[in-house]
Amino acid sequence: MQENVSDPLVGTLVDNRYAIKSKLARGGMSTVYLAEDQRLERDVALKVLHPHFSADESFVGRLGREAKAAAKLSHPHVVGVLDQGNDGHTTYLVMEYIKGHTLRDVITDKGALPPRLALALIDPVVEGLAAAHAAGFIHRDVKPENVLIADDGRIKVGDFGLARAVTTSTSSGALIGTVAYLSPELVLGRPADARSDVYSVGIMLYEMLTGKQPFGGDVPIQVAYQHVNSTVGPPSALVPGLAAEVDELVQWCTANDPENRPVDGSALLQELRHIRTNLTDSELDLQPPAALGAPHRGLPGTAGLPGTADQSAGPSHTEFIPHISNQTSVMPAGRPAPPPYQPAGNATAARNPTPAPRTGHTLTPPGEDDSPAWAPAPPALSKRAQRKADKDEEKARARAAATPARSLREGNPRRRGILWIIVLVIAALLATGAGWFFGMGPGAAAAIPAVANRTVAEAQQLLSDAGFRSTTSDVFDDAVPSGRVVGSDPQAGAEIRKFQPVSLLVSKGPQLYPLPQLTAGSLDEAKSALNAAGMALGKVTEQFDEEASAGTVLSQDPAAGTPARRGTAVAMVVSKGPEPIAVPSVVGKTENQAVDAIEAAGLKAEVAKDEVFDRKVPEGAVVSQSPANGTLTRGGTVTLTISKGPRMVEVPSFIGKQAGEAEQALRKLGFDVRLNKVLGGFFGTVRDQDPVDTEVPEGSVITLTVV
Repeated sequence: MQENVSDPLVGTLVDNRYAIKSKLARGGMSTVYLAEDQRLERDVALKVLHPHFSADESFVGRLGREAKAAAKLSHPHVVGVLDQGNDGHTTYLVMEYIKGHTLRDVITDKGALPPRLALALIDPVVEGLAAAHAAGFIHRDVKPENVLIADDGRIKVGDFGLARAVTTSTSSGALIGTVAYLSPELVLGRPADARSDVYSVGIMLYEMLTGKQPFGGDVPIQVAYQHVNSTVGPPSALVPGLAAEVDELVQWCTANDPENRPVDGSALLQELRHIRTNLTDSELDLQPPAALGAPHRGLPGTAGLPGTADQSAGPSHTEFIPHISNQTSVMPAGRPAPPPYQPAGNATAARNPTPAPRTGHTLTPPGEDDSPAWAPAPPALSKRAQRKADKDEEKARARAAATPARSLREGNPRRRGILWIIVLVIAALLATGAGWFFGMGPGAAAAIPAVANRTVAEAQQLLSDAGFRSTTSDVFDDAVPSGRVVGSDPQAGAEIRKFQPVSLLVSKGPQLYPLPQLTAGSLDEAKSALNAAGMALGKVTEQFDEEASAGTVLSQDPAAGTPARRGTAVAMVVSKGPEPIAVPSVVGKTENQAVDAIEAAGLKAEVAKDEVFDRKVPEGAVVSQSPANGTLTRGGTVTLTISKGPRMVEVPSFIGKQAGEAEQALRKLGFDVRLNKVLGGFFGTVRDQDPVDTEVPEGSVITLTVV
């Protein structure tokens, strides 16, 4: 949505190329405008940095390097970086213009989303981040405002590279980012990696499912404190009935320790799609309760923390925040903490303790066991753990029911002694066999050897020598040649029992996709087709073409339909339109000469029907042409006007008249006059005239003899 706010840059031309139409948005680092690229005649998003960033030469240089790197990232779910430059005090980035709205608009409009919609919206975001992580990029500022949803349904992640450039340009006492989605390690000033983006995705998914951000506060530092010192609660606390798998996904992404999160976007994408596939329709279509539209007062477990006041999921701007200093605190002396609760009775009693005052403890009646009167309440079980505990309890009850309470016949002691000896011998044999099985036999644990980049036969032999059985499965791989082993499942170095199978992943080579047809369309259409196919734009060459209009793609290399791997660069030849031809000048030449010269230049000559008199151009020669100069395209028409020569004029006699009068009259008739004065022409009278009383060409010389 465009902002109708007056701005001095609106209506100006940046770098003699980008005409700014309107202001789209303003953030903590830059202002975004809708502009027209006048060279390519297309709309683009022009991000202009705030003046204090543009004045920093080191930052501008770093931004240029980040922009060049981000421009190489071509993916259907990542906003493309098209250009970067400086125009005086204006530093700008040119990005692909996505006409539509942002994920923030969706959350603001709809509030909490059903799981099906939330997971469908987050899927392309994670896919785009996975591609970026694989290429070595980290976003650092993932938030709903940077997720763009086009009117045709395409979803893209924007602003790659900008947060990194600003972060590395600021002092060590501050960092850049949107505090509501900032990972704990970024708050603490520690190095960030792909797992920091994963954390931000988890916060964003929490907000999509609940309509609320997990942490809030009056000032950014309060929110940052909670990211470091609190844990994100399960979304089901606000949306009852939400699937346990969705809770676990959100809490896996938002773990405080990066080691407990998915390693990158690719790992998260696999789990996300696994969950979407395995949830039932009722779980996916769960409608959030209407009560979610009302403000809430914080999540369970956040009472007393800074910033747990009521909040709404309003727009989040990128902000500077200071690092948090975690100082050592002295805890007040008190009585020792009670020992862990040991439940008396069966598992059901442990999971369902007697209701007690809401003090966080349960009261065990004296005399039932040796535990203290007050003990901590057992932690709440997740839905998945609760179902497993129920099954274990049912099995335990079945075993207890199948075991007789007492024997029907006691037997004699001697027989029981023999039986005990037999039992002990059998137990010893079993123990010895088990020791061999798990110590040196097939049950022994061993590390899987490294088999990557080996032939299948070599890898199978290595696994056989290590005592493992192996199977093979084919996978696509861009780096490992076809027929060689990519790796193993489990991975090399993992310790498993030798009787467990190991799967060898054998490369089928890179996965190839047919290149799209790019010719006959415009360059912008070709770029969109490449982007949709996951291919990259190669070298673009321009040449003149007599038939194709300017901007039309004439050819591509490799050709359409050629199998190619993702990211293959496709070179294109683009038309500059018909070649301009200089119009030759043929004025004064004969008609035939003029026509030959014009046709030799690749143009068409056309002779005007009406000829004209001309005193200087002889009959049959070209008097004028249209156009007289400039350029035309091949086959353009030049119109020629032919001369009829000078006009024939009757010469009257001026003999006996004064020379001045005669000269003036003759010149009006278009003649040149020459005076031949005899004896100085004292009387000024015309004595003789040549020619006289006859028709001569206009412009002829009339000689007057004056006495």
